[in-house]
Amino acid sequence: MMLGGHSTGPDRFGTPILAVSEVSGLICDLLDDARLHQVWVRGEVTNYKDHTSGHRYFSLSERNGRNSALINCVMWRTSASALGFAPKDGMDVLAWGSVEVYEPHGRYQLIVREMLPAGLGERHLMVERWKQELDAEGLFAPERKRPIPLFPHRVGVVTSPTGAAVQDILSVIDRRYPVEVVLSPTAVQGDGAHIEIAEAIRRIDGLVDVIIVGRGGGSFEDLFPFNHPDVVRAVAACRTPVISAVGHEVDTALCDFAADLRAPTPSAAAERAVPERREVLGELSGYEERMRSLLLHRLAASASEVEDLAGRMHPRRLTRRIHERMQRLVEHEDLLRRAALARVQRDRFALAEVRAHIVGKNPLAILDRGYCIVESGGSVVRSAGELHLKDRVVLLMKDGRCSAVVEEITYDRDL
Repeated sequence: MMLGGHSTGPDRFGTPILAVSEVSGLICDLLDDARLHQVWVRGEVTNYKDHTSGHRYFSLSERNGRNSALINCVMWRTSASALGFAPKDGMDVLAWGSVEVYEPHGRYQLIVREMLPAGLGERHLMVERWKQELDAEGLFAPERKRPIPLFPHRVGVVTSPTGAAVQDILSVIDRRYPVEVVLSPTAVQGDGAHIEIAEAIRRIDGLVDVIIVGRGGGSFEDLFPFNHPDVVRAVAACRTPVISAVGHEVDTALCDFAADLRAPTPSAAAERAVPERREVLGELSGYEERMRSLLLHRLAASASEVEDLAGRMHPRRLTRRIHERMQRLVEHEDLLRRAALARVQRDRFALAEVRAHIVGKNPLAILDRGYCIVESGGSVVRSAGELHLKDRVVLLMKDGRCSAVVEEITYDRDL
């Protein structure tokens, strides 16, 4: 027995008794498996209903011999509004979404967020695989992007020679900044188009300053060649900067990620490939005006300097300045002469003092006053105690010398 929607416990054999809500909860837990979320499911549309609310209700079925499988699906109005085709019973489709359970009814169903016809869906999946592979190769890395040259001399265009895209590009370039345009023609849709596009890119690489690769708008099938790895790798391998312009603004292709710049349309690509002539002329005019202003200012400053120099070089001023300089020179000469004479006088006085000092210290100077010097044995006799009777001595006088014999020695103490 169940009360209030809760289990009443195990039966008499010990087996748990679950409420319906508990079973639904267990189913929800089981359906939380990541393998049932954000998955692609392929099947045949059956029981399709387009509700007035905008929601779509249908089933996807699969028949395999005698066995068959079926899963209920719902596509809410917000997702259904983006469908690019009208689903019908019997149509083979690819649906993308998550498996969830509707607890009140205990039913599981696929909540579909995107749906494509099977063939187109497989191509979408193929593009997604290519995108992952090419990204892993580093072909979409931001650091690979190169700047577009500001003033190209030649613009290369890889597109159909008969499409509207090439005419739009030529018209924009001719209007904005006429330069040489080199067309590398190629098919842009259909079987084998990716081979032609890749070859057209390689053919023009290195011959121009920038390359525009693209085409006008179209369906996913029409734009499919620009997703092909051959085209993406050719764009990535270019030595020349590449602008990708595939389809309209809402369209994207894998070559957009490999290009150095993506433009929403071929016309926009042409605008990004060349500058606006009027803007360039306006900038040049501004530069010219600034150069003229700087030149006039420089000329005015030079004229003022010349005028000042001319005033300084006037004959009267020049003569007066020469006389002033000559007067200063004479004054300097007088100062130098006086300074030199004073120096000479000081040196003479100093020399006289030195001479007098030397003369005063000369032992021969006393001879002029009547003194003489006594030598004995080649040495000057300084004391009477150095002499002995009968010693022969030499007497040095101011104008000669003579010999003598000591006959008597008298000491001061004996006086």
